[in-house]
Amino acid sequence: MRPPPSDRPAPLLTTAVLALSSALLLALVAGEWPPLVALDEDIAGTTHRWAVADHGTTQVLRILTDWVWDPLTMRLLCAGVAVWLVWRHSAWWTALWLAVTCALGTVAQQSLKAAVDRPRPEWHDPVASAHYAAFPSGHTMTATVVCGLLLWLLHRCGTGRALRRTALLGAGVSIVGVGLTRVWLGVHWPSDVLGGWLLGALVVALAVVAYEWERDGRRRSH
Repeated sequence: MRPPPSDRPAPLLTTAVLALSSALLLALVAGEWPPLVALDEDIAGTTHRWAVADHGTTQVLRILTDWVWDPLTMRLLCAGVAVWLVWRHSAWWTALWLAVTCALGTVAQQSLKAAVDRPRPEWHDPVASAHYAAFPSGHTMTATVVCGLLLWLLHRCGTGRALRRTALLGAGVSIVGVGLTRVWLGVHWPSDVLGGWLLGALVVALAVVAYEWERDGRRRSH
């Protein structure tokens, strides 16, 4: 896989901004900052009332979050692309990079859940259930990591504009949509979803920087 001539490493400034933003949000969540807690409760309470009242929409969103945007679905998509990279392009290094990044994102996600140990919202009339701690949203973070990595690979391969735009639209709908479903279904606070977006984007940015550095290192060694 050869990058197009216009390809550039991910800006370190963007990575730094994502890291600082993620750290700030993590500190506010872990410290139970009152304004953030109040905002989370207000939004979660409102969306839960909507979910209870609109049974049809809630059922559709449960199907989307449990099957289409489920972390297992996202990881299988990532694994499928990795196999395709090896089969069609013999791109072993890129396939390994993709699989390892996805795996490390999952490890980071579960480690943060255990460390922060934030309780999920509790309702007397729940419309859905979920396991493990709340922060960050695993569905949201996994979708952000997988979609972000695949979008970067499409850009790096120099695919056609129509395909890139279609993929960008699909990824955007998936990343935003899965976050909204988790809040609507009452299994996450809004800041859990924001944390999933920020941390997922940070994992992608770090992975791209590492990939480019490794590639540049191989070029200098030859």
